[in-house]
Order: sequence, then C-alpha cells, then structure tokens
Amino acid sequence: MFLSAMPVLALAVCFYAALCAASPFGTCHRCRGFGFRVKRGRRGRLTRGRHCRRCRGLGRRVRVGRHLYNAVSRLHREATTR
Repeated sequence: MFLSAMPVLALAVCFYAALCAASPFGTCHRCRGFGFRVKRGRRGRLTRGRHCRRCRGLGRRVRVGRHLYNAVSRLHREATTR
C-alpha cells in the first residue's frame, strides 16, 4: 500500500516545487489577499481596517516551499564563498 502511494506523493511534490518556482508568492491567509482587515462599521457597511501585520499590507506571502528553497540556497551560498 505504501509503495503504491509513492508515485502520487512524488508527483505532488514535483507539482508543488514547480508552483513555488513559477509563483513564489501566495495570498495571505489572514487578510485573504486584501492587505488589510475588512471590518463592519456601525451601520453594517464594510470598511477598511488596519494593515495586515502578517504580510505588512501587501496581501502576499512567501510560500513554505519557496522559503525552504531560499534558506537552503542561502546556506549553500554562505558555505561555499570562502
């Protein structure tokens, strides 16, 4: 059973790696890509809230796979420059 799931898992990892290479930024989960919190005013209308602290108001965040790639490449670059 485990061996039959390996090709599917390998395909999913390759797809995610290609996604991180093509589009390293995803939408922020906290503000849903708006860059700010959407609040309701006293009359029930939607109003713009404060800037999102997680994405610093940009609405985008670095994907986990791209963050790992950046960390590994930075480690390799720092280790081989001497």
